[in-house]
Amino acid sequence: MRCFLALPIPEPLLPPLIAVQEAVPVGRAVPEENLHLTLAFLGDRPEAELRELHFALEVRALPAVTLALAGLASFGGRRIKLLAAEVSKTSELVALQREALRAVTAAGMALPRERFRPHVTLLRFGAGLREADRPRFEAALAPLAGLNTAPEPVAEMRLVGSTLTPEGAVYETLAVYPLATGSGTG
Repeated sequence: MRCFLALPIPEPLLPPLIAVQEAVPVGRAVPEENLHLTLAFLGDRPEAELRELHFALEVRALPAVTLALAGLASFGGRRIKLLAAEVSKTSELVALQREALRAVTAAGMALPRERFRPHVTLLRFGAGLREADRPRFEAALAPLAGLNTAPEPVAEMRLVGSTLTPEGAVYETLAVYPLATGSGTG
């Protein structure tokens, strides 16, 4: 099963994210219930490895974090594949991501080294944004470029399973790990 470790989006951050999705007239919006911030993409993993990861995460003290939206970004280069809301890369968020990766390593999983660029995927453009759609895309984004929110606390990290279907990914929360309580700002 394809899996990842993620943070759910705090309720107060959902309206601005949905407003961006509704304002952009092209692309396929990620359903509200699928919006998340990925800490680690695990890929396809057998049940035994996921069990080991669960044990490794259950015993860890996971730090408190907050999420704050900090602009929009497109991914995929010239042929844009997705639009995302960037999330402030606080020291607490980096610490949580590192702790999640330590648990992955403790469970015996090897992952490729990737730069952590915290974001929430909002819209997907399949094979890429069509040139014919670019003017409408850019015009819709212009007034939204300053997307910025106050930090909001996150209560938990999730281990999520993903099944790809023709209609898009179907996510299933496999386990929930509470985060410490505290300010989580930084």
